[in-house]
Amino acid sequence: MRLALPMRAAVLAAAALLALPSAPAGAAAAPYAPLPPHNPYAGPDGTATMHGDTGSSDATPLPGPPAGSLGSHRTALASACPTVLVGADGYPVALCTEIFGRTPTVHLLDPAGGGSLAELSLPKGSLLGGVYAYLDHQDRLVAVDGNRDLVRVGHRRTAGGGWQLTVDSRLSLAGAVPDGDAVTGVSPDWQGRVWFATGRGVVGTADDRTGAVRALALPAGEQVANSISTAPEGTAVATTRASYLLTADADGTPRIAWRQPYDRGPGRKPGQLSWGTGSTPTFFGPRTGTDYLTIVDNAAPTVNLLVYRTADGSPVCSVPVLRAGGSGSENSPIAAGNAVFVASTYGYPYPALPEGAGASVPASGTYYGGLSRVDVRADGSGCDLVWDNKVRSAAVPRLSTADGLIHTVLRRPVIPGTYGTSELDPYDYAEIDPATGKVVRTEWLGSGFLFDTLQMVGSIAPGGVVLQGTTTGVVRIAAG
Repeated sequence: MRLALPMRAAVLAAAALLALPSAPAGAAAAPYAPLPPHNPYAGPDGTATMHGDTGSSDATPLPGPPAGSLGSHRTALASACPTVLVGADGYPVALCTEIFGRTPTVHLLDPAGGGSLAELSLPKGSLLGGVYAYLDHQDRLVAVDGNRDLVRVGHRRTAGGGWQLTVDSRLSLAGAVPDGDAVTGVSPDWQGRVWFATGRGVVGTADDRTGAVRALALPAGEQVANSISTAPEGTAVATTRASYLLTADADGTPRIAWRQPYDRGPGRKPGQLSWGTGSTPTFFGPRTGTDYLTIVDNAAPTVNLLVYRTADGSPVCSVPVLRAGGSGSENSPIAAGNAVFVASTYGYPYPALPEGAGASVPASGTYYGGLSRVDVRADGSGCDLVWDNKVRSAAVPRLSTADGLIHTVLRRPVIPGTYGTSELDPYDYAEIDPATGKVVRTEWLGSGFLFDTLQMVGSIAPGGVVLQGTTTGVVRIAAG
């Protein structure tokens, strides 16, 4: 997923509550395992990165809200908050971009109520530098600021009993990131180095223990518009033309292990933010949790889910998806075990587009929604489309392997039965049965721009709490 906010170019009837039947612990979760292995240099699995873990599974071992009534509360931060992470200490850390001023700002949130306990502004630059980040094994937020510095932001109690956020370390990447370029994604490897990728196609490693920074330029014309993923086998990067797996020499110099081009289509589709895949590449698999790597291409008129073997990049399958709704996606797939889930963003009404995005092809599109499930066959001989629907997910969905449900936010039309969108649209928290694609529970969050989740990710925190970023802050959803 990559974010479009009002500040990305400027930056950026209550629902019925359906009872959710109880199930034995772990019963529904069995098919969706294992997840990628824990990265020793990242925070807790499920809450360490925007996409849950460094493999970008968009799955979590934590359960969502229990059965029963739900309640929600919006923390207004005058910022869009695409990244809400939770460390081992249980404190959520949000990386937001202010509506006025477009300044990346880190907020430490109250685990009990969701309010901001402390905040710290970072130098602004490319907006993506204020979007993709992760928590390290010491609960510090790792990001690249507008000065092209790799920073680690920690939080601690003050002498007076309050909280403060501080930059604990800083390493310049200016020698590897050219003027006018900016870091798009960061993720740690299993040696403790931080991998990074820039918008103009530079991939590198940075070791802030030694100060070593090494970089490799990918082929000319290839841009990186989404985040990156790491696994024991290497680092996955999806450019606007191809998927890569990279490894590093002993000194950290990146090397291309394999490259697979994909169909990028005739142009950027409506509801997408660049011409190419909208996927952060996702590691998954039934044996190690990283057997396969997957993205969604940008083929027209129907996009395909592409699955590769991580070991050598050989194709496992190419399956047409999102056929019932709009066939285009700006979001990273969910993947766990043998199952992959893809959400459509085709025609999503972003209030603004990134500079240089260009005209879409076609010029406009209807936001039908859409969600597809594809399973890789047990023998690895191919993949099969299991179901395909028109669920209108307005956020990057998250799969819980603990409760066996997909958690997301739905954007409903003001006039039921239509597919129009407006600034008055209502938003519902929703739980979806991954076996069938059916919505099994909803809870109305609010209506209008304040509650627009703008295809941002929701994180499931300990205690069955969902923290969902919106264009103006964070919504906390819990039992109530």
